[in-house]
Amino acid sequence: MKDKKHTVLLVDDEESILHSLRRLLRKEPYHLLTSTSAEEAFRLLEEHQVHLIISDNRMPGTDGIEFFARVKEKYPDVIRIILTGYTDVDAITESINKGHIYKFFLKPWNDHNLKLEIRKALEQYDLIQDNIRLDKKVIEQNRKLKEMNEHLEELVRERTRELELQNRALELSHAVLEDLPLAIMGVSADSLIVLMNTKARVVLGSDKIQVGCEIESCFPKDLCQKVQQTLENGYCRTRDECNLENENYRVEVIPLSGRFRGQGGILIFRRKEDE
Repeated sequence: MKDKKHTVLLVDDEESILHSLRRLLRKEPYHLLTSTSAEEAFRLLEEHQVHLIISDNRMPGTDGIEFFARVKEKYPDVIRIILTGYTDVDAITESINKGHIYKFFLKPWNDHNLKLEIRKALEQYDLIQDNIRLDKKVIEQNRKLKEMNEHLEELVRERTRELELQNRALELSHAVLEDLPLAIMGVSADSLIVLMNTKARVVLGSDKIQVGCEIESCFPKDLCQKVQQTLENGYCRTRDECNLENENYRVEVIPLSGRFRGQGGILIFRRKEDE
């Protein structure tokens, strides 16, 4: 047996009509509720999730059109089918145009057609609910996506601020390095000159020793060997002396540390007569 996932409410003041409808639908996969008045029907609607209502149009107190107008206002998702006589057709047609009623059947109804239309109506109900759920899911996904984008934008702004600070710090570091009263040279692990500050360019002569040159082409062989050994050791500094342009210099070699360990070092040149 199929699961009874749909609830159908039958409303009619005549018990014989309700009995006929129950007998007609007893083998269908529906949970059937019955009511003999509009008031009782609303009590059932409060207690159960009803998917479709079949109601007679002519009932004491409240006719089917008025009943369905109230149902639409309070339970707009419920499919509404009305049973009526020939004399009510014009009023029913107007109610359909206003959206109060999904469809109407004339009495006496055709059993096969009524069962078929109920199935179609419930299929439409499921399709509408699926679309509603899909719309809600899309809205929720869009909301989450918007939050992610806003968070990403904030991360980008934060990262941009960090990079700006790092750039300013780097610029300041370069400015400090340039203005140091010591001749400083940066050397890579493969013995290339990668940096010279202002003092170094003045002392060593920028026309002969430039960034991009190999130290072997600029300094005595014994000094180059001492520099290479120190860079390879990566943890101790050394001192040596050399003569450049008839000037005696004491050279201190300091390997880089931390995450730059093994990638190069710093050479500091001091004239011996200035010490």
